[in-house]
Amino acid sequence: QVQLVESGGGSVQPGGSLRLSCAASGSIFSLDTMGWYRQAPGKQRELVAFITSGGTANYKDSVKGRFTISRDNAKNTVYLQMNSLKPEDTAVYYCNAVGLYSGSYARFASWGQGTQVTVSS
Repeated sequence: QVQLVESGGGSVQPGGSLRLSCAASGSIFSLDTMGWYRQAPGKQRELVAFITSGGTANYKDSVKGRFTISRDNAKNTVYLQMNSLKPEDTAVYYCNAVGLYSGSYARFASWGQGTQVTVSS
């Protein structure tokens, strides 16, 4: 079992910044890709950014240049630095991690519980 615990959401005015964190714990042998998704009311969950174990990052076009994803492999933690936030960034943000369980080496894909980000004046 692998748990992902997110933190760092909140309310901010347009143009502001927030930093999300997601720490993975449990029966982890290795973590591969880690990423952030978001879901706005009435919309489907969408991929915002992901980062490979080697540090290669990819972003949704609408957040390029504003959001930065990073990870600390020693802490099994992924971060999302969000700058120049816009009202359309308002959503529940979910962390996702893919990896291998310790012991069985079976593959897993886990989700965090979600953290609310609200951008409003």
